[in-house]
Amino acid sequence: MSSLAEPSASRAPSRSPARSPGPPRCGGERRSYAADADADPGTAQESQFKSVDLNHVIKLLEEPNSSNLERQLKILKKVVKRFENGLPLKDLAQIFEILNLCAEKLTEQQAFIEPVCELIKLCGLPFQKNKLSDEVSYSLTVSKSIAQLGYLMRVPSSQVRIQICKCIVSFYNVEPPKKLLSGYQPTSPNYKIQMAELGGLAETLVLSLALVENQLPEKLWVLKALQYLSSSGVNCRLMLKAQAASRLCVRLNDSDPSGQLIFRSSEILWNLLESTSKEEVVNQLSSLECVHALKEVFVYLLMHGFRNYDRQLRNDLLVIATLVAENPAAPMIESGFTKQLIVLATFTEVKIPNPLVKGLKLTYSYEDFELKKLLFNVIGVLSKDPCAAQLLSENDVMPALLYYVKPNQKPGFHDWSAAQYEELQLHAIAILASVAPLLLDKYLSCQANTLLLLFLEWCIGQDPFFSQGNSFHGTGGRGSKLAQMRYSLRVLRSVVSVCDDAVNLNLCDQGAISQLLDILQYAANKSKEKEDAILLEIQADILFILSTLCENDLHRKLKQKNLCNIILGILLEFCDNPKTTSHISTWRGEKDQTAANLLIQLWRQEELELGVRRDQYGRIVDMKRPIVSSFQKQQEVISMPANCPSFAIVEIAENIRAKLYSLLCKLGFENLPGLSAKDFVTLAIIRRYLDFKTGEVWSELCAELKEEFRPVTSDEEALKVISEVSEDVGGMVAALQTEMLESQQHQELREEEKAYTKIHSIHKQREMVNKSWENFLTRTSNYEALKKAKRLQEKSIEASRSKSKSQNVAVHSTDIKGLGTTIGSGRLVTVESTPPHLVGGPLADTDVALRKLSVHGGALKKIKRVKILDSFKKNSISVK
Repeated sequence: MSSLAEPSASRAPSRSPARSPGPPRCGGERRSYAADADADPGTAQESQFKSVDLNHVIKLLEEPNSSNLERQLKILKKVVKRFENGLPLKDLAQIFEILNLCAEKLTEQQAFIEPVCELIKLCGLPFQKNKLSDEVSYSLTVSKSIAQLGYLMRVPSSQVRIQICKCIVSFYNVEPPKKLLSGYQPTSPNYKIQMAELGGLAETLVLSLALVENQLPEKLWVLKALQYLSSSGVNCRLMLKAQAASRLCVRLNDSDPSGQLIFRSSEILWNLLESTSKEEVVNQLSSLECVHALKEVFVYLLMHGFRNYDRQLRNDLLVIATLVAENPAAPMIESGFTKQLIVLATFTEVKIPNPLVKGLKLTYSYEDFELKKLLFNVIGVLSKDPCAAQLLSENDVMPALLYYVKPNQKPGFHDWSAAQYEELQLHAIAILASVAPLLLDKYLSCQANTLLLLFLEWCIGQDPFFSQGNSFHGTGGRGSKLAQMRYSLRVLRSVVSVCDDAVNLNLCDQGAISQLLDILQYAANKSKEKEDAILLEIQADILFILSTLCENDLHRKLKQKNLCNIILGILLEFCDNPKTTSHISTWRGEKDQTAANLLIQLWRQEELELGVRRDQYGRIVDMKRPIVSSFQKQQEVISMPANCPSFAIVEIAENIRAKLYSLLCKLGFENLPGLSAKDFVTLAIIRRYLDFKTGEVWSELCAELKEEFRPVTSDEEALKVISEVSEDVGGMVAALQTEMLESQQHQELREEEKAYTKIHSIHKQREMVNKSWENFLTRTSNYEALKKAKRLQEKSIEASRSKSKSQNVAVHSTDIKGLGTTIGSGRLVTVESTPPHLVGGPLADTDVALRKLSVHGGALKKIKRVKILDSFKKNSISVK
């Protein structure tokens, strides 16, 4: 506590240089009341109390106690009497200097306890200001003075310490002053609170906890003051800086019959969590001592608390413990707290022989219901720690959570209400989704897949059930079983995503694929009635589960035709979100297949099954009815009421072409990647799907009109024009398709010609190389050919010279005497003989055959080092 032991040299701000003048006396003489300190107080006038010279009081207190103790105590009483209605801001620095002097003397003379307490009590009254600007002008002095209250906690007096805490509490319970000094007015109600924040009082008061650890009354008053101070975010940050969370938590288990220690400490911890960095608070609470103290206090309140207040406090501490458990560094397992929480969370569902729960019963009160939910939540937090998996398995967490995976026919154990049981059920299943992937062995041994599939069957059944839907997990499921279905599928998704062969095989063997398809169809039908985020989540989870189950097993694939329709419908709903199209565009399948290519391929397969006429290249054949199926062509014209859809309209819902068209509209028909010429031919038809469908409707309308009566001339002409327009669109698309195919054919021909040109160029280059090599061999092996080549070279050189002769111009010869080469000569020519293993002969196997000769200046010279040249080099020739 070195920070509390402030040296006396800095015990208060510097005193004011101006002394307060005393009241005027006879002859205009001015004297202070302090000069008459020995006079009888009873004979003093009331006006004399207004003229106390604080500087003289300070000097008097600086004298030794033994000489004038009585005078010092008397003058202090008069100072207290003088400011009994409040301290002026201008005198605050001197008052606190007096207070510090008295505190120093208190260690030797206990008689100063009372005046110190009285002066501190004056600090609890509203300060008084002379001007409106005084609050700002004296803010530094006031903040330092209030900070001195925290340093005065070092005084070894219980009365003084308690009075300091009472003074701080009075900052928040402001009472109007009984009487004001003449010309003064009280400061604003929050002024002291702001100055306490500015002076850092909260940090000093936290440090003072070390001085009162063994004095319960003083400690409770300090906690009360800190509780008030913690209502401010500034103070909470100062307290956190002084390790307030750790200091408070470690002492939670101290003896306190009143129960105030736990209550006030938990309130302060809550304020720290809400007003400062939660991570920093949790880090301070993550020591072994803090976790152990939390555990002991929680268990004590659980076992011995009988009032609602005790249960509420117990739940608050459990929330704090849950936040600590989220920190991986917290020693929850080492302290034994993890095991206790797991046992408490499951003892009502499974019977565990543990002395902690022996005789423990939960009531039906709201606090115990909240405790049950908090314990479930702790299980979810602990499941994130791999080290806790063994404890979760040993204490039967899996069967306890699976207890709730059953139809809601009657309220569950403990006679919870229907709404409470449903909330517990949904909460348990939600936690199961986190726990199940960790305990797959327990999951299989408890037959969890069977329970979940039976529960899902109940979810889509017709049994009457009216969900309350009034909890977080029941959001969107009121009056239905969607919430139960949603969280059950989350469990299956979390388990399947582990890709454990035993779990997935167990699911498939129980017919999970067909059941999930039924649920998918159920959700798709529901989504047609209303758009709901929960229904989309359900469909997405089912598709993920099915894709995972069938990914590596061809025998499990989804080959039902209606499933493709459902999936396309879900994709269309997803496309309502503008971000979805980018995900679809970036999707790639096997062999880098794009989504656009897949959709067009599905279109061609659908038209093939419908019997739509196309030529071998995929072009339109019937210009009048380009997309009509063979079934539609077989239908006779039947007059139908106006409110009955025709075959052209009904056909939209019976195949997937409309959904494919809508998806491609979302993706856009331009700049689609990964498409071939055949795909573009089909895309031209898809792009005009709506126009062609409109033409079908008009065609049916014309046929029905002609069956019933003959249209008038104008109507007949209008119908004819409409039919021609539709036919023109078909012809235009067919022409575009032909143009695409021709363009593709020309492109292929150009690429083919380019390839042939490249091949021809390569062959020609090889021929030139071969011919050059043959000429080279001829010159080196036939002397007559070499001479002929030399003559041709000379003629070429001579022909290249200028014909006009200039005077005084030196003509240099291009020949080097004694050199018989037919290439441009350089400074050095290296001649390498034909390898002996090619020509054979008597010297083929001797070292002589490996010798290399160098031709330099026409002379033969034997060299010691052998140099092999790879190929023709500039200004040199290599002969092999």
